[in-house]
Formats: sequence, C-alpha cells, structure tokens
Amino acid sequence: MSKGAVYTHGHHESVLRSHSWRTAQNSAAYLLPHLKPDMTLLDMGCGPGTITVDFATLLPEGHVTGLDIPDSDVLDKARAHADERGVKNISFISGDANALPFPDATFDVVHAHQVLQHVGDPVQVLKEMRRVTKPGGIVATRETDFSGMIWFPEMEGLHEWCEGYTKVARANGGEPDAGRRLHVWAKAAGFPKESLTLSAGTWCFYTPEERAWWSGLWADRTVSSSFASSAIKHGVYTEEELKRVAEVWRKWGAEEDGWFTLIHGELIARV
Repeated sequence: MSKGAVYTHGHHESVLRSHSWRTAQNSAAYLLPHLKPDMTLLDMGCGPGTITVDFATLLPEGHVTGLDIPDSDVLDKARAHADERGVKNISFISGDANALPFPDATFDVVHAHQVLQHVGDPVQVLKEMRRVTKPGGIVATRETDFSGMIWFPEMEGLHEWCEGYTKVARANGGEPDAGRRLHVWAKAAGFPKESLTLSAGTWCFYTPEERAWWSGLWADRTVSSSFASSAIKHGVYTEEELKRVAEVWRKWGAEEDGWFTLIHGELIARV
C-alpha cells in the first residue's frame, strides 16, 4: 500500500478469508453515523471490497471509490463482489497511498481500515488522505493494536506468536500497535487536536464456529501467507517453528472455553 514497507500478510487465501468477513457494520460502525446518502467516499486499502460495497449501499445518491495496491488481483475480486451484489455506484482503482491519484478536495470521506499499520510513513499517508478530502469532510481510520490482543485460556505459544508477529511486522517497516498511535500521527499530519474524535472498537471470537474460523485462518496464514516468508527472511522463525505456531492456533481453536478479543483504535478527523 505504501513505499518503505512490505505488506506483511499479502493476499493469500487465508488472508482474504479474513478480509472478506469484514463489513461496514463490524469494521466501521464508528463512521456510519457520519455518512449521508449523497456523499463521495474513498475506501483506501479496500482489499476484496466487502466494506467498500457496504459503503456504496449506504450512499445510494453518492459514489464510492475503492483503492488498493497495483499488481494484485484483489481488485478483480472486489469488482466481482460489487457485481454479485448489484451495486453500481462504485469503482475500483490501483494506486499508492503516499501519492493518491486524485486532485485536492475530491471526496467527502476518506476511509482506511487496517492500512496505516502496514505503511512505512503513516503521517505522509494521513497527509494525503487529508489533501484529497473536501473542506468540512472526514478522514476516518481504524487500526488493530496487536499488543492489546487478549485470549483465554492462557496457552503456551500464543504470547510467543504475538511477539513474533510484532517483530516481523516491524522488520517489514510497519507498526502493529498502530491503534494507540492514530491521534499522534494525525496531529503530525496537520490535523488540529480539536478536530479529532477518538474511540475504540473490538472483535470477539468465542462460539465454536468463530473459534474454528479464526484459529484456522491464522494457522494457515502462519505457514502459507507472505507472513511466513517474511518471518523466515528476517530470522524470526524457522519453517519448523512456524509449523509449531500453527499447531498452537489449532489447539486454541479446539478449546471449549476459548475466547479471543482484538482492540482497535478508531479516529474521526475533520478537515
């Protein structure tokens, strides 16, 4: 999504399995009260487009643009998803978050979900988001904070996974504890403190179906996605160690009382 950093996850099926689950309701509820039917919205880092298409249905008199990195087939999946849902007020484009391919003051809302944690210069990206937002418009972003993840039961290997993931993400140029930093980055990007509204949101997985889904995608992601190659490249894990981490995830998923919660920082910034 941005020069100076490598996208830790890539677009392996196990990654898209997670991204395709996301909706405007479960991933952008903090923004929804601010939307009006005739708004124009840019969804930056749109991935397979599930949140993006939801936005378009909420803005029937407006238009939504989804943007993601070049050289990826993920935008084809997003276009197919829009077609499947019969949504027409939407378009998709590839581009660089450091230099968005739009004139100043183009959109009423510029949104990013789980993007800033993966870029090399989140302040520069926020400056670009601000630049292409109309005066009086909104820049909105939501980011996970990996150090804030909690789970039950305590299980040997999960803390080591979280520490290892953090090392890999930072070696790739990102910041996995982005959620707690959003307001600091926004002020550095030129947003006045009084223009910022901060909140926090969660995902929680505890039913047998949710545990199986969440643990399965992380087990697969650990050994099969771009995370695995990055982890080996940076000397954080060996291939055998990654296999053991994947087994820890499957063991947690089989726990009858298993429970996992992620915290996200949320930011609304008025332009």
